[in-house]
Amino acid sequence: MSRREGSLEDPQADSSISPLPHLEAKIRQTHSLARLLTKYAEQLLQEYVQHQGDPFGLPGFSPPRLPVAGLSAPAPGHAGLPAPERLRLDAAALTALPPLLDVVRRRQAELNPRAPRLLLRLEEAARQARALGAAVEAVLAALGADETRGPRPEPAVVATNAAAAAPDAGVFPAKVLGLRVCGLYREWVSRTEGDLGQLVPGGPA
Repeated sequence: MSRREGSLEDPQADSSISPLPHLEAKIRQTHSLARLLTKYAEQLLQEYVQHQGDPFGLPGFSPPRLPVAGLSAPAPGHAGLPAPERLRLDAAALTALPPLLDVVRRRQAELNPRAPRLLLRLEEAARQARALGAAVEAVLAALGADETRGPRPEPAVVATNAAAAAPDAGVFPAKVLGLRVCGLYREWVSRTEGDLGQLVPGGPA
């Protein structure tokens, strides 16, 4: 296996990391989960767009990129960070996503009560984000990197901020916000898959 940044054999990532079988198995299992959820996240985004009506889904439609309380897209320099730092950012985003997805689901239940599959996908996405976040935390613990974790917004705070903004939003801004949250879910799950893929033995260089 070639030496590469963030790999199990990269001494710059963490000199204490050794390619133990149980660690490799944990990374492979979490990477497989992230890969599966990346597909589900794409399906959720497509399902969401289908139920929002025009102009959502129309060619050339470019919705405003509304800020989302407690969460932003992966930074341009994310890929250049050390592997443990990337995974910590992934875990923090995955922790912030479930309350945001719950807010979107409740709003969609009002706007699209006859879209049970969309509501179910949003509910499942919140559970899946929690599960993947916990799995990434377990990988960090196995790498011995969890103790250097920085402060993160509490999920309850994220939920409170998002819920406070939702009632004041009109229908179109609420739909745009939901689209943004679903897009961020896809971005972070995909980013997590890529970051874990760098640690899988035999993965991309």
